[in-house]
Amino acid sequence: MRSLLYITSALVVMALAYWAYSENYKTQASLDRVEELQSEIGQMQEQLSVLRAEWAYLNRPDRLRDLAEMNYGRLGLLPLAPEQFGRVDQIAYPSEDGPEITETFDVSGDLDR
Repeated sequence: MRSLLYITSALVVMALAYWAYSENYKTQASLDRVEELQSEIGQMQEQLSVLRAEWAYLNRPDRLRDLAEMNYGRLGLLPLAPEQFGRVDQIAYPSEDGPEITETFDVSGDLDR
């Protein structure tokens, strides 16, 4: 009876050792993947900051003004001026009351073309 208990205990210990070994490898693989993802995130953040800097460089007001002047004949763009901007209280919003509908129209026609 003791030998059966020893064999069973040894089999349980081997099964637990195998499980722990496989979990260790899964954990190491997950940690490696996390490191790869963090590196990729860092590279993408760096690319994003470069793109933002390029966008800011290309959208300089003096550059856009020069481009508008150079291409005026072809595009008809005017450079922006402070006089072209207004205040919010100068905007004419439509009234809350819509026009009253007094007439009805019959709509008929063929859908076949």
